Amino acid sequence: MRNVLFVCTANSARSVLGEALLRHKGEGRFQTYSAGSTPRGTVNPDALTCLQRHGLPTEGFRSKSWDEFSEAGGPEMDLIITVCDSAAGEVCPVWLGHPMVVHWGIPDPASAEGDNEKRGAAFDFAYEHLSRRIDALLELGDGIFSASDGRAQVNAIGQIQD
Repeated sequence: MRNVLFVCTANSARSVLGEALLRHKGEGRFQTYSAGSTPRGTVNPDALTCLQRHGLPTEGFRSKSWDEFSEAGGPEMDLIITVCDSAAGEVCPVWLGHPMVVHWGIPDPASAEGDNEKRGAAFDFAYEHLSRRIDALLELGDGIFSASDGRAQVNAIGQIQD
């Protein structure tokens, strides 16, 4: 089983969606996590509503610091995916082991303003983009973790737009 960590700044929206999607689509092949560089402390309710709308479980998610995954005793990651541009540009902690670190920038749905419909559309946009990228990751298979160009291939998935 591979350990995958999705990282964004607040760990309240995009990283939570990524964690839920890979857990669901990976069908037991991945232990998934999410964290933030400066966690908000709570998961955005619109993120949970989005997961519900798409039939995914919403239990157990919490906004937490990436320090939980960089300190001794934490799980060693095989793959770390930053999903927001600001987190990708921050100085990351020293991760346990030697994980592959890639960036898949997704616009922040939590910044959407307006009624439930407008906010829901922003979260669905992020969800669909992450879903397509996770499908592409799964198509690469487990060999990607030992391929000489594995990081480049997984990083390129972050360019998938439609």
